[in-house]
Amino acid sequence: MNKNKVAIALSGILVASLMQSASADILLYKKRGTTFATDGYFNTFYTSSDVNRDDKNYDRKQARVRMGYLPNYIGFNFNTVTEGWTVGGRSSFWVTINDSEANGTATAIDVRQFYGTVSTKWGEVLLGKDFGLFSRSNIFLDEMLAGVGNVSDTLGLVDGRGVSFGNIGTGFPYPFPTAQITYRNNDLLLKGLRIAVGIMDPYDSTQVDKDSSDGLSDKAYQEDPRYEFEVSYQFDWAGAQIYTWVNGTHQRSQNTNDDIDSVTSKGLGYGVQTKYGPWSVTTSGFKAEGINPFLTNNSGEGRLREIDSDGYLVQGAYAWGDNRVALSYGRTNDDGNGLGQSADFKTLGATYTRTLTKNLRFLTEYTRYQIDAQDSYKLGEDTNTFAIGAILSW
Repeated sequence: MNKNKVAIALSGILVASLMQSASADILLYKKRGTTFATDGYFNTFYTSSDVNRDDKNYDRKQARVRMGYLPNYIGFNFNTVTEGWTVGGRSSFWVTINDSEANGTATAIDVRQFYGTVSTKWGEVLLGKDFGLFSRSNIFLDEMLAGVGNVSDTLGLVDGRGVSFGNIGTGFPYPFPTAQITYRNNDLLLKGLRIAVGIMDPYDSTQVDKDSSDGLSDKAYQEDPRYEFEVSYQFDWAGAQIYTWVNGTHQRSQNTNDDIDSVTSKGLGYGVQTKYGPWSVTTSGFKAEGINPFLTNNSGEGRLREIDSDGYLVQGAYAWGDNRVALSYGRTNDDGNGLGQSADFKTLGATYTRTLTKNLRFLTEYTRYQIDAQDSYKLGEDTNTFAIGAILSW
């Protein structure tokens, strides 16, 4: 349990935002069919958290100036067309602003996207590092994406040097960026129908014995890569815009130690978003076995077992003029792959956003995060967080 908690806390500096590859607004170069452009995102919040733990020794109030669910980043996009082929690429560099206490000015730079694309009329192939496909639309369409959300003290996020968790672990796991080869059909079969299938660099999901009696360290291995897919369909109906999706993952890990069973990890995500005038309603969910309910790549290589986790997220939003309000409730039930024992995780949130210019937004938010772990006195938590901040982007 402690190893998993530490892994989750340390991964806070790596876990980041999920945004579709942006179309850059600033064009730096355009000549002979080749373009090079840039985009960026900056956010800072004042947060005040009231932590209540089952173990009252850990009750406290904590103020922070920090980034939110999304870190700050700068991205670069390349594209060229020649002889019927379109070759492109994207690199994005994600930066934490909350590292001065321990690291001085040694700001951590995390590369979440570094890939090339090759496109023809038959679709597109992505080669490199990008967000995974399983749980991808679940988080990309999260109404709380630009806010703060979950800052669990149990997961080490109240005092974390990196991002908050938003709704990660309370409705979906985070589709961690990973090396991949992915094909997308790009409306090839039917307008609005998108199909993506990919092979991903696998992760170790079995526990490795590094202190074996024969003096040799056991090795986890995967004979096949991790397979992932996402199918989405967008259409209009009765004046409403509807976006539906389903995604999934499958992987098998083995070990050189015969006493440790192989682990099959598999998951299915799904959802629908409906927009009608100023209203938006989004519902999504997932069901998985042998998967870390927080991070799809099992960051920290904690021991996974073939046990279940599932969750859902329900959200509604209303916009008028330059204003937008959203309500969100998410829940994940995990049999023990997250913290080493079964627990329920819940996030209830409300946010108000005011758009000041096309590049500047003001946001205020209230979030309540809860952990219900009946088998452990020290894991139970109820944390209330108020956040207010600004978002700049281009």
